[in-house]
Amino acid sequence: MTAEIVTSVDLPLPVIARGKVREIYRVTDSTLLLVTSDRISAYDVILENGVQHKGTVLTLITNHWLNTVLPGHVPGLKHHLLSLSIPPQLPLSPQERAQLQGRSMVVNKYRVFPVEAIVRGYITGSSWAEYKESGTVHGLPQPEGLQQCQAFPGGPIYTPSTKAELGEKDMNITPDHARQIVGDKYADKIENLALAIYKAAHAYALERGIIVADTKFEFGLDVETDEVVLVDEVLTPDSSRFWPAKDYAPGRDQKSFDKQYLRDWLTSQGLKGKEGVRMTKDVQDRTSAKYLEAFQLLTGETLGQAMDKLIL
Repeated sequence: MTAEIVTSVDLPLPVIARGKVREIYRVTDSTLLLVTSDRISAYDVILENGVQHKGTVLTLITNHWLNTVLPGHVPGLKHHLLSLSIPPQLPLSPQERAQLQGRSMVVNKYRVFPVEAIVRGYITGSSWAEYKESGTVHGLPQPEGLQQCQAFPGGPIYTPSTKAELGEKDMNITPDHARQIVGDKYADKIENLALAIYKAAHAYALERGIIVADTKFEFGLDVETDEVVLVDEVLTPDSSRFWPAKDYAPGRDQKSFDKQYLRDWLTSQGLKGKEGVRMTKDVQDRTSAKYLEAFQLLTGETLGQAMDKLIL
């Protein structure tokens, strides 16, 4: 399956926001068009070239979770996704519509809470570094003697962060700090929903050979109903750490289906955090293959099969 690598999206629509990976356009006063490019970032820097199929994988994995998996596992969960179809009334050319196929979502517009709802099931990455230094994770005391990449003995933990503007860095905060930001009324709902979604997703993915080590959710508020709503991408290789279950062993780094291969390459080449970096063709292809493999394991079909359904 071949497809152009889309790193720039410029539609004749009102722009609401541009992020590291996505463009957000206005459709109506209450709906938005989220377009996911093939751009990729690592260590808070966007690479000069993209990864083939990445935007489509992220979009269709999100759709799979929201419309196929989570409704049966998290009762009452409300999300923002309306359709993967491009509204016919939008003034787009046939070429622009073709470019958007499989990488765009029409969503309800909600007021997004300014916190990242991070859930960690395993101690790895920055949480492992903090634990070695102080015995805590996001300031929360943890049991002694944990191994790298071990599952937290008491189950997954909620470790929120601030939601930074583009170019800024998110800041790790405690659940109590998150409560001060969003208010008591919504803090428990966000935390409980994040943990429930993670637990359901972890069980589902594990049956299919993937460990969801940690993930990041975003939530919004439906001001008309006062409901907390799941928004943005959900349980993708960009918002999560995915490990192959067959290779898992605590006490060391894990193989992954996410951007870790790219991060390792940047570090080994002395390019960590540097601007203007272009991936080699080999790094592009290997990263794309990891995204495609994760997609097939989670959904049970190839990306090509999923795209054929969209076109039909």
